[in-house]
Amino acid sequence: MSNHIVHLLNVWYPIRDQYQWVLGSVYATQGSSYRKAGSYMLFNDVGQKYGLLSGGCLEADLHNKARQVMLENRALTVQYDTSDEDDINFTLGLGCGGVVDILLQPINSANHYLQLIDVWGLLKARVAVEYRQKIPIDKWGEATSTFSQQPKSLNSKSNKAYLEQTSQESWLVSTISSNPHLLVIGGGIDARPLVAIAAELGWEVTVVDPRPANARLEHFPLASQIKKYSMSELAEQPWLLHVNAAVIMSHSIDIDADALVALAKQKLDYCALLGPKHRQQQVLEKAKITKKTLSFKLAGPAGLDIGAELPESIALAILAECHAKIFKRNAHSLSNVLN
Repeated sequence: MSNHIVHLLNVWYPIRDQYQWVLGSVYATQGSSYRKAGSYMLFNDVGQKYGLLSGGCLEADLHNKARQVMLENRALTVQYDTSDEDDINFTLGLGCGGVVDILLQPINSANHYLQLIDVWGLLKARVAVEYRQKIPIDKWGEATSTFSQQPKSLNSKSNKAYLEQTSQESWLVSTISSNPHLLVIGGGIDARPLVAIAAELGWEVTVVDPRPANARLEHFPLASQIKKYSMSELAEQPWLLHVNAAVIMSHSIDIDADALVALAKQKLDYCALLGPKHRQQQVLEKAKITKKTLSFKLAGPAGLDIGAELPESIALAILAECHAKIFKRNAHSLSNVLN
């Protein structure tokens, strides 16, 4: 399961009153840490855990502390200091060399479920949310959260969580966006790994192919939806406004051209057209449009240069480029090992 908060809340909501629950949130870090401020995790009283707040080494200890929170019905702050040789993290094997501060809050009807029902509803409607969680002044304190709708986009760099501090209070402020929505036009064999990897990332994935033999459910079990629309029908769909990225890979000049026409005015963060440059030109000519008339920068040939040849590695190359474009990164090597 994806660690995106939408997926965590998808699991939690139907059984929210069957168990006791605690929301874990990273609210501050210093030095190296696996997860950053604004990362979330859910714990319940039957031992289930959803999400990650570390590389997997703190979760068992956090679950024990979450049980204390359930008993106390109060919020608790916990700090793990991996730079302190006497700290528990050396026993737990965290070893990142940094400090991680985590807030644990009980979730129940008495505190309005920390407003998570409303937050979940807005995220499912693809509305960004500013979520605010009060940090207790002392170790223990009241569990308090608020939220508001935000017009910010998914790829806004201001989406990073931060601590808002006054002389009296401290709040973790996070802008949370829904997970990306990827449109895949073409349901052939090479689209299968692309859809599977995108779904594993937690993305919403819609596959569209008008041909009866393509885009069959048994071949795309992880797709959010499969549609047999023509490209003219696709252009009329209201959900198209919420698509962040598209990959056109039908292997049909006609369908690819019609797809470009259908998407030409959409405000996409990323759009890729499979195939070499000479084929791209054929598609553009068939569509009777130019790259300059598109509302997005067309990626073609698609993907990063990672030496991809097989469908699985091509899917990886395309999604890596797509991910970088959506989240406004330059996709360079962090270690410069490729230089």
